[in-house]
Amino acid sequence: MSIQLTDIVKRFKKDLVLDGVSLDIPTGETLVLFGPSGAGKTVLLRLIAGVIDPEEGSIALRGQDMAGVEPEDRGIGMAFQNFALFPHMDAHENIASPLTARQVPDATLKERVFEVAHLLKIDHVLGHKPKELSNGQKQRTALARALAAQPSILLLDDPLRNVDAKLRFEMRLELPRLLREQNATVIYVTQDYKEAMALGDRIAVMSDRGIAQVGTPEEIYLSPANTQIARLFGDPAINLLDVTVQAGPKIALSGAEVVLDAAHTGAVGQDCILGIRPEAIKFVPADAPGAFPVEIEAETPLNEKTVTLAATQAQREILISRPAGTPGPVSGTAHIAMDASGALLFDRASGALLPMAGKAIEGEVA
Repeated sequence: MSIQLTDIVKRFKKDLVLDGVSLDIPTGETLVLFGPSGAGKTVLLRLIAGVIDPEEGSIALRGQDMAGVEPEDRGIGMAFQNFALFPHMDAHENIASPLTARQVPDATLKERVFEVAHLLKIDHVLGHKPKELSNGQKQRTALARALAAQPSILLLDDPLRNVDAKLRFEMRLELPRLLREQNATVIYVTQDYKEAMALGDRIAVMSDRGIAQVGTPEEIYLSPANTQIARLFGDPAINLLDVTVQAGPKIALSGAEVVLDAAHTGAVGQDCILGIRPEAIKFVPADAPGAFPVEIEAETPLNEKTVTLAATQAQREILISRPAGTPGPVSGTAHIAMDASGALLFDRASGALLPMAGKAIEGEVA
């Protein structure tokens, strides 16, 4: 393993920030740390970097215990949110600084600096001092400095936060390629679920002072370990409805029966929360199989899709997503049907995902 974290505990005075965090990250993997603000993502990066020390637990890099090893001796490339650029150096000198420290030949140094600067679209400001750069340019300069050194381990703390939407989208496509070429082991922090899905070989979802679930983007999206994680992934957010599973298995919504996957048989008789993605719900004729009535409350166009907010007869709100340009009702009564093949059931009391017969919950659950 390139990075091994074992039972990490971190406190700030009386506040417990991380409680028993363990992670194994193999060489060459990009692991995304994802979660809401305050979940401890940046703290975990700073512990790995050696900027702060844990109260308990161990950190090993490339098989070596890092206890007592200074940050500059850990062989890590870092790009944090606060930029940390040298104010007396221009952008070119900042990016080149780790290469200069290693006495890399000038020709190689210049080639490497221009390569990453061009990728990040800051080659036109290489002669500018940090005070002359926008926040987005500063952030890209800090990222370029981390990439230029080609370290075997990279810690990237939301490095595209201040970048405009177009460039951020482009970087989601380009960064994975660059990181694969370097064969770097990467921990990438973000609060953007789309970025997490695009960049991560695996995603570690942080919550409640620890890691709630680790898995591939597909595993996290299709089998979230609990309702909290389910809400974090998806735009519009997943529909979560209180239901009681009946024999079949099936549930009742607005006077109609919705048949569930047979693998949900174990939940018959339980009070559950049904999780159904908005894209799994369609407008249908009133006489279509499984159709039930809803009242249209609002419609919002979102570029590539249109999202409709509707209410069931019991006044439970449901989001329906359809491709932009697809016709659909904008007011009054309509009928919808669910594709329940991908429906999820969660325990109503704990919010935990209920297992399906013959199917394990995908990803590692803490």
